[in-house]
Amino acid sequence: MLSQILMEDMDEIVSDRTVPWQELRGRTILVTGATGAIGGMLVRALSAANVRHELSLDILAIGRNYERAQSLFGDAHGVRFIRYDIRESLEVDQSIDYIIHGAAITQSAEMVANPVGVMGTALRGTENLLSLAREKQVKSMVYLSSMEVYGLTDPALQFVTENDLGYINLQHPRSSYPESKRMSECLCNGYFAQYGSPIKVARLAQTFGAGYPSNDPRIFAQFARSSIAGENIVLHTDGRSRGNYCYISDAIRALLLLLLKGVNGETYNIANPDASVTIREMADLVVQEVNGGRISVDIDKPADIDKRGYAPDVTMRLCAKKIVGLGWTPRYGLTAMYKRMIADWRES
Repeated sequence: MLSQILMEDMDEIVSDRTVPWQELRGRTILVTGATGAIGGMLVRALSAANVRHELSLDILAIGRNYERAQSLFGDAHGVRFIRYDIRESLEVDQSIDYIIHGAAITQSAEMVANPVGVMGTALRGTENLLSLAREKQVKSMVYLSSMEVYGLTDPALQFVTENDLGYINLQHPRSSYPESKRMSECLCNGYFAQYGSPIKVARLAQTFGAGYPSNDPRIFAQFARSSIAGENIVLHTDGRSRGNYCYISDAIRALLLLLLKGVNGETYNIANPDASVTIREMADLVVQEVNGGRISVDIDKPADIDKRGYAPDVTMRLCAKKIVGLGWTPRYGLTAMYKRMIADWRES
């Protein structure tokens, strides 16, 4: 059962008139990473659009966790779950019109402990999906990349555009994630250049909101749990690193626009420029705007900080002009993102 907040989010997605929904009528779309937060929300939104717009859309939800899939969209209209490891070649005995490839290993601790696995999953998985897209001659494919591909950019830049790649330390095991995302993007561009494959790349800011699990290990969820419990927020760094964020339903609308209206061979940042703050600023926002000042922020730097997989401090603010040019407008800032996520948790 969806919470009231989630139902509102779904309605906002499927009511967005900038998305050319009728192009999906009678089509088949394949979504990898379907049991993740973004993939799960995307599959549910497509199912809701199926009903609202009478699309007769066939949704192939790809993932490894059957139980999670059943809880997310076991009875969703038009959805068929396929249990599959993207590191292996995928055979689909039907036509496919669209692909959104979102499967990846995203846990920071695993990036440090299992860098070879992180890179192998990204590269083999992406090549398998690109090969499938070419075989099926899809109309469009979107690859979900990450803002982490930028690395350490020039701090003098006011906004970072899609062309402003910075430095990544290849000797650090955590670089397995951003560097394999870069290489996967390069594979996408290679398929576009060599085969004319209709690929678009989405560089996602960190997304969160209603629908995210309350046990999510990332820092935004830690802050939310502290607010709910009435406990001080504990930072393990000085919090100087700047983050870029986007509410999940805003991100889903952007991905659908990119799939149906984006330019082949192009890369698009997906971020809310108004939701760009340092970690410390976000902690203070949660304390004041979400919790009402009943808790505070403590700094406690652990001795094993290098083993925790934290990304290096960054200063960038992502430019979103390209995706805005497709008709996208973000609707929720950071305070609303937190309040909607917490409301969803409390109702779940």
